[in-house]
Amino acid sequence: MSVSLTLLGLLDREPSHGYDLKRAYDTYFGRGKPLPFGQVYSTLSRLTRDGKVVMSEVGRGVGPDRKQYVITELGATEVDQWLTQPVEPEPHLQSLLFTKVALALMLERPAEDYLDTQRRAHLQRMRELTEIKRTGGLVDVMLADHGIYHLEADLRWIDATSARLDALRRVVRP
Repeated sequence: MSVSLTLLGLLDREPSHGYDLKRAYDTYFGRGKPLPFGQVYSTLSRLTRDGKVVMSEVGRGVGPDRKQYVITELGATEVDQWLTQPVEPEPHLQSLLFTKVALALMLERPAEDYLDTQRRAHLQRMRELTEIKRTGGLVDVMLADHGIYHLEADLRWIDATSARLDALRRVVRP
């Protein structure tokens, strides 16, 4: 995910302080991986340097001064362009799952065991995501659906690969 473009998009919605940007990011996009404050401020610094945001005011609060950031025309144009471009379709023809299976076979290690372990891990994650769908709000449900669909595709691949291990072994270990 592009943190800088996501923060720009949030600023295109409304001028915000760094703390508010982090909170909005974490609420909608940071499920399971909140954005560190340091990354928020270093990204805002780069966006300011590049002319995509400006500071509109510095307000005194209970703590340190609070800087409010506003998107510039350059930043807004970049967000518009980014939102109209399709996301690169994935996965590419390089897969960590495939790499591990092929290397296990090349090294005469138990690829079947790796696939079984991976299948269990995927099923556990699917159970976790299903629970999130059961108890979460709409944003959680939509993100969980996305994850579940990807896990289902991986599980189909794991099953197909398990059925082809002997043939793959002959290819990678001539």
